[in-house]
Amino acid sequence: MATQVVVVGAGPGGYVAALKAASLGAKVTVVERARVGGTCLHWGCIPTKALRASAMALDTARRLSEFGLAPGGDPVVDLAAVMTRKQKVVDTQTQGIERLFQAWGVELVQGSARLDGAGRLEVTPPEGGPLALDYERLILAPGSEAVDLPGLERDGRVVINSDDALSLSQIPESLLIVGGGVVGCELAFIFQSFGCRVTLVEALDRLLPIPSLDPECSKLLLREMKKRGITVHTGRVCAALERGEQGATATLEPTPGSEAKGKAAQPLTLSAAQVLVSVGRRPAGEGLGLAEAGLTLERGALKVDRHLAAGAGIYAVGDVLGPKRPLLAHMASAEAKAAAANALGGAELVDYAVVPAVAFTAPEVAWVGLSLDQAAELGLEAETSSFMPRGLGMAQALGELAGVVKLVHEKGSGRLLGAHLVGAHVGEMVHECALALRLGASVSDIAHTIHAHPTMSEALPEAAEAALGQCLHLPPLK
Repeated sequence: MATQVVVVGAGPGGYVAALKAASLGAKVTVVERARVGGTCLHWGCIPTKALRASAMALDTARRLSEFGLAPGGDPVVDLAAVMTRKQKVVDTQTQGIERLFQAWGVELVQGSARLDGAGRLEVTPPEGGPLALDYERLILAPGSEAVDLPGLERDGRVVINSDDALSLSQIPESLLIVGGGVVGCELAFIFQSFGCRVTLVEALDRLLPIPSLDPECSKLLLREMKKRGITVHTGRVCAALERGEQGATATLEPTPGSEAKGKAAQPLTLSAAQVLVSVGRRPAGEGLGLAEAGLTLERGALKVDRHLAAGAGIYAVGDVLGPKRPLLAHMASAEAKAAAANALGGAELVDYAVVPAVAFTAPEVAWVGLSLDQAAELGLEAETSSFMPRGLGMAQALGELAGVVKLVHEKGSGRLLGAHLVGAHVGEMVHECALALRLGASVSDIAHTIHAHPTMSEALPEAAEAALGQCLHLPPLK
């Protein structure tokens, strides 16, 4: 008889776990309180990329004269049409998941779940009383939710979060973004393209302050923001906020503990029509009864073993595991496949050493593996080599000159340890580096792999040749 598997959550972790378990012969039921697809599909990855596509089209239209085309006047943003297109993209993907559930025989139950003793869930549907749902194996994938900052609590009018930003009815005249991580940086470029005056504040000393990302990438992104007229304040926090009918007035102060001097140490006051708080997310495990069921939590994150088991017959994947793992949709999907297999008798492990990440800014930023600092912390003797995409024929043809390709590699062996890319289409190029890392390839392997010309990917063998002292498209070393 087929094993009864229940999955809580239908985001990129939950729905993939359900499909994987069904493919292995289990009888699968998914409990989802909203729509299938989760945060990624409805309030994250997909809607932001749909808005970004509109912003990129707008940027291209403004540059038509650079390509020898006579523009027919200044392009105008029809935000309602942009949002309609965004929703169509989201709905198409949602329907695709629902059809996959039907094809694989996965039952979808609408409602909020709570653990109710061994092998049982209590599910509260949108209408009607709670119902009981039995399981033999349980996979938890409730995802995460946006967090508020004290004094910057969301009101949906003046202070908004990234969810709100994806469904605005009008473009604010000015926008203060609090948080210079991936989401904050992506939205800064999008709204600047839409004609909004954008200011971004980040508490740490650089944009995208991610240990696995080379600081040079952050500096380059900052330069591109400034070129576009986006005002950036790093090393500052929003210490106070006064809300009014016309927007808000924020007081920015140096981050506590910083050694700011001179003007950088002085408070700064600015006004904005709206404030967008983008300072991360927290596991959405509240209300599931995890602690009451005897599962171990650490600062709201669910603890699992190396096979993703949280307890007897219970597995967990995705953002509910907390920030010690990458909070990425594709990370959740990878964990989901392993957890589903393990729930049905497998012993699969997830490789957390090779997880590519992309910030869909303008230009894109992508990275995988170790930074130089991380390599040093692990006791590895490492060095870097780099190449600027502006030296490529394709970059010149596309008019996409900004960027850098930097490879981190082990001294002596040349083994690739990490890759840090900025430029057009690097979100696609990073996967070659991920594969190279997984296979233990060296910079010599990359240098001797013939790449098609003209492409942006040619920057990778150029950077690899630079590591070997053999790059003909750079001046000779002296």
